[in-house]
Amino acid sequence: MSVREVQPTALVKRLSEELKKIEAIKPPQWSIFVKTGVHKERPPEQADWWYTRAASLLRRLYVDGPVGVSRLRTYYGGRQNRGQPPEHFRKAGGKIIRVALQQLEKAGLVTKAERKGRKLTSKGVSMVESLAQQLKNEMKA
Repeated sequence: MSVREVQPTALVKRLSEELKKIEAIKPPQWSIFVKTGVHKERPPEQADWWYTRAASLLRRLYVDGPVGVSRLRTYYGGRQNRGQPPEHFRKAGGKIIRVALQQLEKAGLVTKAERKGRKLTSKGVSMVESLAQQLKNEMKA
């Protein structure tokens, strides 16, 4: 499994660059205003964060799939600063994950698994594996 052998951040960055070329994947108009979860204080600062999240979802589906939105919300969640009382874990927002997965479905990279969530299609698996292989070859050279 070459996907597990490469750095996740490098793979997600390369995947996000590839996703920018696909027309079906575009950030919605509301994406410039939203936080990624209740545990965050501000919206993301990167202009292309939508593609990064979609790429991260692709990698997560490859590693853990099939997986549902609820488990992905837990994965992308974090600790909420509540001021004086102790911090508590909060799940990430579900709409961002759901809309990104729907866009990946339109692009033909993800499909629904019956009562199990979503999983990668053969096109999605080949895309992730080929980019991972390219990264692995670049690290060797």
